[in-house]
Amino acid sequence: VQLQASGGGLVQPGGSLRLSCAASGFNLADYAIGWFRQAPGLEREGVSCISSSEGGTYYADSVKGRFTISRPNAKDTVYLQMNSLKLGDTAVYYCSAAQYISRSSTEYAYWGQGTLVTVSS
Repeated sequence: VQLQASGGGLVQPGGSLRLSCAASGFNLADYAIGWFRQAPGLEREGVSCISSSEGGTYYADSVKGRFTISRPNAKDTVYLQMNSLKLGDTAVYYCSAAQYISRSSTEYAYWGQGTLVTVSS
């Protein structure tokens, strides 16, 4: 069972990136997916999550209106579209899978390796 996060990179403030989360060994569509991030010296924080079926979503206040989580066709990939990126968005971003949508990282049993997002001028 593996999750693979990808799409990170270096972007200027105000720019955009789209992160992808794919799974191997299980059907991603059966799980709620969460995106978390961890900046150097800081604790891991929840960014956004999406339920497995009804499409319910959650966004941290810090990204609301700028980030969009989606799972087109509720199948193999979950995306995190990040617009209007700020310096404070710099972090390693992790995708994770849980039975039910939750804001708490402790509810997520499966984790990807993370993808680095660097926002810098």
